[in-house]
Amino acid sequence: MEMLQIQARDFVEARLYDSEQKVMKEALRYLLQDRPDLRTALAVHRYQTDEEITLARAAALAGVSLERMKAILVSRGVPLRLGPATIEEARGEVATLEGWFDAHSD
Repeated sequence: MEMLQIQARDFVEARLYDSEQKVMKEALRYLLQDRPDLRTALAVHRYQTDEEITLARAAALAGVSLERMKAILVSRGVPLRLGPATIEEARGEVATLEGWFDAHSD
């Protein structure tokens, strides 16, 4: 049996979403929610390739604790960038961690 090809524009044409961008955003959100392995892989990739992604932000993206993210990175041979370079980075890490704890305190 052939799979029916469904595209983002089909949802817009059916007036279920305002834009293809909103369709893709929600689809990605559900994909990452359903596949924690992809969230982790994406967090590792972003940490390796984007100097602005801190350890705390990578942990938040992966949906794991800071200590667990450190262990994941070490197990994959990714060097840790420990400690913020500026006070702004330190404040950003604190805000990210506070957000993670708020989201997981239920």
